[in-house]
Amino acid sequence: MRSRGSRTVRLLAALACAGALLCAGCASGAPASPEPEDVDAASLLDPGDPVQVELWTYYNGAQQQAFESLVKEFNETRGKDVGVVATHASQGGVEDLAAAVTDAAEGRVGASAMPDAFLSYADTAYALDNMGKVADLSGYLSDEEKSQFVESFLAEGDLAGDGSLKVFPVCKSTETLQINLTDWQKFAEATGATLDDLATVEGVTRTAQRYYEWTDAATPEPGDGRPFFGRDALANYLVCGSRQLGHDILNVQDGSCAIELDRATMRALWDNYYVPLVQGWFSAEGRFRSDAVKTGGLVCYAGSSTSVVYFPQDVTVDDATSYPIEFGSLPSPVFEGGVACSPQQGAGFVVAKADAKTEAACVEFLKWFTDGERNVSFSVAAGYLPVKKDLLERGRIEELAADVPNAPVNYLTGLPAALDTVNAGVYATAPFAGGVEARAVLEHNLADKASADVAAIEEAMAGGTVRAEAAAAYLADENFDAWLADMGEQLEAATKQG
Repeated sequence: MRSRGSRTVRLLAALACAGALLCAGCASGAPASPEPEDVDAASLLDPGDPVQVELWTYYNGAQQQAFESLVKEFNETRGKDVGVVATHASQGGVEDLAAAVTDAAEGRVGASAMPDAFLSYADTAYALDNMGKVADLSGYLSDEEKSQFVESFLAEGDLAGDGSLKVFPVCKSTETLQINLTDWQKFAEATGATLDDLATVEGVTRTAQRYYEWTDAATPEPGDGRPFFGRDALANYLVCGSRQLGHDILNVQDGSCAIELDRATMRALWDNYYVPLVQGWFSAEGRFRSDAVKTGGLVCYAGSSTSVVYFPQDVTVDDATSYPIEFGSLPSPVFEGGVACSPQQGAGFVVAKADAKTEAACVEFLKWFTDGERNVSFSVAAGYLPVKKDLLERGRIEELAADVPNAPVNYLTGLPAALDTVNAGVYATAPFAGGVEARAVLEHNLADKASADVAAIEEAMAGGTVRAEAAAAYLADENFDAWLADMGEQLEAATKQG
């Protein structure tokens, strides 16, 4: 899965619309799921009367192959021993999964039955849980088993803060800075820039300006400098960036959200995203920023640590120009003077509320899947980080990764930056009613405005206006204030939708 913000938001929005969640194959009058307490899941199962559970994901390519290989192994080993047969269906992609789940939940004609478990995020699980449709898995894990997981990973699935487990963590990621070191080195040698300059958000902006001016000076045509940097997930930048500066845009307490738009904080976010975009220092072209790296349109971007598996091995400028590049990865930049805070990402499995035997069967698979080398094997193949404490260590992962067939070539290169970012501090917004809609505002509001304004500037430049004149009106305080008021109104409206 490419853990990209806009794609994720569309999935969440679609899933949150579900009005019912039916357990595939659950008979009327089946035993109710147990109250949260220590339950030996295996004791509820019978090898002579196996339970079949259906799992839905949006894994594709190498991720799908790795997951299905483990499903097969489970069925031949642990599943056979306890009486569980797991099946897997990839819905093709994030949006395809969203459509399939929504159709099934609404009982539309021709829709498939709901799966017994499926990949989800906290906001979606929260909405479904409020409908009484999500199983609490906390009783199926002992205190010792829970203690093996990274606390923040497990806590994300405790939607109400009451010790429940509604989203079972299976693999995680964060954001890091991915860089084309080959083209960076040319720039660094000519200007004296260093990778340390990219440790802060402001440093990235200053470096991007410097790169634009350097490339502009290389041609006789003024104002044709090239962008340096881009971001994949704007919501992550706004949420974590504001938190770095001491404020929460989405201040969630006990399931309700207050919108907090501190002006100085929002101005810092604006000055280090919107301003560089309209100046030509940053770019948001292409579906994902790695696409722009592939064509030489960007040198680096901030994106999911899983995106290292998609980072290009060469740059193809045109049919006649192509050259290999070296990949590098750096920890996620932090605002100067700010507290380290990067997004905690990676969907977990939600189990549909069902009879105890079906829930136990799902839990048996999830426990097995997240145990030891298997979790590392899948995480490496898919570009993720494992979820247990004893495995979230560079040497251990590197040791086990050596035995992973067809491991992504960039995974181990990007691993130190991902681990450093996680260890510095990661954050996931607590779920709340309207959370899906609010995150959609954060993802699209500023991005859409910047895209429209950049297009207007480029149109003016095509007509002969120099960039400085074309961009001047967009850099005015009035433009910032108008945007801030608009986003505030949209966020307030979004939180009321919940």
